[in-house]
Amino acid sequence: MLDKAIGVFSEFGYHATSLGRLTTAIGITEGSLYKAFSDKRAVFLAAFERYVELRNNRLVEELARADSGRERVRAILNVYAGYSHGSLGRRGCLVVGSAVDLSSSDQDMAKRVRIVLDGHEGRLVDAIRQGQVDGSISMGIEAESAGRLLLCVVQGMRVLGKTGRSHDEMLEIAESALRLLD
Repeated sequence: MLDKAIGVFSEFGYHATSLGRLTTAIGITEGSLYKAFSDKRAVFLAAFERYVELRNNRLVEELARADSGRERVRAILNVYAGYSHGSLGRRGCLVVGSAVDLSSSDQDMAKRVRIVLDGHEGRLVDAIRQGQVDGSISMGIEAESAGRLLLCVVQGMRVLGKTGRSHDEMLEIAESALRLLD
C-alpha cells in the first residue's frame, strides 16, 4: 500500500495528491484509509519513510560491491542515474519533491529532508575520503566540498529525470561528475 502511495506522491507531490487519487491508486476506500492512517499527511509521512528506507537499502547493496572509494562514488552516481530516466525518472523523487513542495511551509518535513540529504552527503564524503586513502581519488580534492557538489549533481539528476532524459544521458552525467575527482 505504501509503495503505491510513494508512486502517487512522487509523481504529483503532496499538495496535488487528492484523497481520491490516493485511494484509487492504493485500492482502498477513504474510510479504510482513515482507519489505517489519521489523515493524508500520516500516509505521506509513512510513504516518505518507506521511500527513504528502500532507497538507502539499495545504496547499501551497491556500496557493498565497490572495492575502492572511487567505485563507491561511481556506485552512488549510477544508482541515481538509474532512478533518473524513463518512467521512474518522470515519476520523480519524493525527497526532492518534498524539499520543493513542503520544506518552506512545514518545518517537520524540512527537517526530515535535511536529515536524508545530510545522509547522502555523508555517504559521498566518506566514499571520497576512502578513495583518497586507497589512492583512487586525488588527495587534492577537498572531501566535504566535493561531497556537497556531488549531492547537488545527484539531486539535480532526479530533477532532470522529470523531463524525460535517457539512461545514457544520466550515465554521461555520472561519468562527468566522477572525473571531478581526478
